[in-house]
Amino acid sequence: MSGSAEVEGLLRTYAPQVLGALVRRYGTFDLCEDAVQEALIAAAQQWPADGVPDNPRGWLVTVATRRFVDLVRSEAARRRREDAVALATPDSELLARPADEEPGGDRDDSLSLLFLCCHPELSPPSRIALTLRAVGGLTTAQIAAAFLVPETTMAQRISRAKQTIRAAGGSLALPAGEDRTARLAEVRHVLYLIFNEGYTASAGEELTAPELSTEAIRLARLLHRLLPEDTETAGLLALMLLTDARRPARTGPHGELVPLAEQDRGRWDGRRVAEGVDLISRTLPRGLVGPYQLQAAIAAVHDEAETAGATDWPQILALYELLERTGPNPMVTLNRAVAVAMVEGPTAGLALLDELARDKRLARHHRLLATRAHLLELLGEKETAAEAYRAAARRTTSAPERRHLTERARRLG
Repeated sequence: MSGSAEVEGLLRTYAPQVLGALVRRYGTFDLCEDAVQEALIAAAQQWPADGVPDNPRGWLVTVATRRFVDLVRSEAARRRREDAVALATPDSELLARPADEEPGGDRDDSLSLLFLCCHPELSPPSRIALTLRAVGGLTTAQIAAAFLVPETTMAQRISRAKQTIRAAGGSLALPAGEDRTARLAEVRHVLYLIFNEGYTASAGEELTAPELSTEAIRLARLLHRLLPEDTETAGLLALMLLTDARRPARTGPHGELVPLAEQDRGRWDGRRVAEGVDLISRTLPRGLVGPYQLQAAIAAVHDEAETAGATDWPQILALYELLERTGPNPMVTLNRAVAVAMVEGPTAGLALLDELARDKRLARHHRLLATRAHLLELLGEKETAAEAYRAAARRTTSAPERRHLTERARRLG
């Protein structure tokens, strides 16, 4: 690992801990977050040349505290806050930490920070952006590039999110009872959305955005470490590992999409497959089974098959039927239709698709058309299948998917 890559990894690890420490001390999320970002930039510039400090977390807390004080002092209209900060900050905090201080002795507020970034007052896009910046340590430019939007647009989104949290009086106090359960579900959902956008980008020339999937897995590991007994968090992490293991085989030499059935399984990441299978195998017997665990179990069945032909489709169909019972979801039903087709034949799968076509959430979605085209192709109805492939290609916003669907139509003549 290069020096720069090592520094980047350390900054990602310490970013939420440092921000949590400042927010707990001063309670002003927006200014604290700005101060931490400046400290991270300073570290990214200095550490590769000067070396990583003996206590990286302490270095970042000290620099971020100085930046925070500077930010407060620069706001003349907030003179009383400056006085409060000066009183709350021991002189020792504005000096370098002792060289012999025990690293890691401070409280880790990463979990509280994840809950705060997924505040119910925020929209899903704002939760994603704020989580990636505050907990993931990504810069605004990195987040904007990953989501293919201008940096100014992403900066405005993050700024509005921080203002919303400030207006709502958000704090690091962990919610309790049902509120905590609901907020934890939102945290998992945000991480799931980040992973999915990285695994199959919703728009643009590239099929994937690996930095997003990698960050989602890192944050899911963090959440699992903080809540080791939460089975759905374990299921989410297993699902990510088992899915991301296929990434090396998902594209061909020219960046073209390679469907699961046609992938070279020898290129899959065996270590991630083994870790994911082990994790879901230990999690499933432990209690109430939720949707992430079921999706992970489905991914495990796919990953454990040595060839596409050896896939245990009856087991996958049974798992999709269980998954549907956890809550109505047209995408789950779409995937179940494929499993039905593999077990009972394409005609049975197409009948399910006819029902889905009446669902307004999916009626004009390119995946419904692409699945219909695939099942028609299995039936030998080449002309109708080609027409469906072309219709799906017109509706997708992903350039690699569009090229793949167009090529499937061309092959059918």
